[in-house]
Formats: sequence, C-alpha cells, structure tokens
Amino acid sequence: MYVAEISALAAALCWSCGGLFAITPARAFGALAFNRIRITMAFFMLAAVALFTGGWYTLSTQCCVVLAISAIVGVLIGDSFFYVGLRRLGPRRSSIIFTTNAPMAAVMGYFILDERLPASTTIGIALITLGVFLAVFHGTTATQKHSFEKVEGSMTVGVIAHLLSAFCQAAALIIARPVLTAGVDTIAASALRVGTGALALWALLLFRPSACRAQAPVTRSLLGQTAMNSVIGMGLGMTLLIHALAHGPAGLVSTLSATSPILVLPVLWAVTRERPSLGAWIGAILAVAGVGCIFNS
Repeated sequence: MYVAEISALAAALCWSCGGLFAITPARAFGALAFNRIRITMAFFMLAAVALFTGGWYTLSTQCCVVLAISAIVGVLIGDSFFYVGLRRLGPRRSSIIFTTNAPMAAVMGYFILDERLPASTTIGIALITLGVFLAVFHGTTATQKHSFEKVEGSMTVGVIAHLLSAFCQAAALIIARPVLTAGVDTIAASALRVGTGALALWALLLFRPSACRAQAPVTRSLLGQTAMNSVIGMGLGMTLLIHALAHGPAGLVSTLSATSPILVLPVLWAVTRERPSLGAWIGAILAVAGVGCIFNS
C-alpha cells in the first residue's frame, strides 16, 4: 500500500541528506575532483548491481552511444557545474535552484520534441521562477550562522552555475529519453552514464591536472563523506526512484521525488539547529508546486 508514494518521498529524502554530506568535501576538493571521486564510487556500486541482475544485456551499441552523450552533458558538465554552485551557495539554495531543470526540460521538449506547453506547465514555470527568487534572495535570517547557509564567493556565480547545471541535466534527459523509454535496464543505463562521466573526468585530470586535482588532501573523513553522498544520494536514492516508478505512474513519482527542496529544510533544521526563514519555506513550496504543475499537466 502506497509503495510508489513512500518510495518516491524516500528518494527525495535521500537526495536531501546526500547533499549535506557533499558540501564539506565539495568545498575542500573542488567541484571537478569531488565529482570525479563520487561518481567513480557510484559507478562501481551500480555496475555491480547491474552485473548481478543481468541488466547489462539490455543495452545495445546504439543505446550505449546515446547514453554516453547524455552522460557527457549531464554527468560530466552538469554535475560539475552543480558542485561549483554547491560550494558557493550550500545545500538549501542549491536544491531549490536545481528544480529549474523541470521547466527547462518542458521548454526543450516544446522546441525539440514538438511537445505542447499547456497552461498548467506555464503556471509551473512561473511558480518555480518565483520560488527560486524567494529561496535564494530571501531565504535566510540574521540568526543563521551555520556554514551550510554561508555564501562563499559570488552568489551570482553560484546561481549561474546551478542554472547551467539544470540546463545540462534537462538536455541530458531529452537526449536519453528515447533510450530510457525503450525498455532498457535503468540501473545498467545509470551505471553506463555514471561510468562515462567518471572516465571523462579521469581523462580530464591527465590533460588539465592543475584544474582537476583535489585542492585538499584526501583524508579519511572527506573520503567517507564523499562515499556517503555517493551511496545515499546516487545509489540508494536512484534505486528508490526506480522502485517507485515500477509501482506508480511517472507523473506522481516525479512530483513526489521533486520534493527534496522541502525535505531538505527540516533536515537542515535538525543538523544546524537553525530554523529556516519563512522565505525559504515559501520559496521551496512554490518551486515544488511548480514542478507538480509541469508533471501533472
């Protein structure tokens, strides 16, 4: 009973918790180095599961090429931009801004796949835009001093990085959609995408070592936090999402799994002992409501 609903919400909670583990190593290692380490860990985990379940046999050569291109756009470029923004803005603002990938995907679908934009989608885009504005610029109070709420460097750079990340993720979804709807094993497809991104980042390290190597020593603590982000955010969260999709309609699952901007607020409250501002709550609710309008149109 309510298997899909509970699984989708649990996936959103995993992504919210995973973001908390990411902030410290992302700031210490740098965006590219952190992303390289985390997705390498995730690849071995997902590849082992796909090998155990036989999911690799569902991938044809054509599927592999399409998924590899999707990985370059979404995992290599998109995730790297995301952690550039995360280092500057922290997990709460990051989770809110990243919801803009939903309206971006809707607009891309309209122009690239000739999908119509119904009135509810237009309303959703407006709600997400307003929610992002409130959460980013009116989402803190003077009493919030925790490092998770601290803006390091330029907020403008962080916002632009997250918008670019959201755009890349939306584009990667459009690229991979034909393959993902053709019946391939989702875990194997995810493992291939993650593996391609990891391989590209390791290759980039060889050619641009100064920009890609870790900016801080790889300590046991930082490596442990990175592993927790990889297991909880990418491994467990993705598995729960797949489980939810197997038991419920995609629109419902997508909407509930997009509640991470709301779920991250009580998690942050518990971790930092600092209550999020009213602007943060309103912005998160508006953003998720906008996602709901898009997926239920």
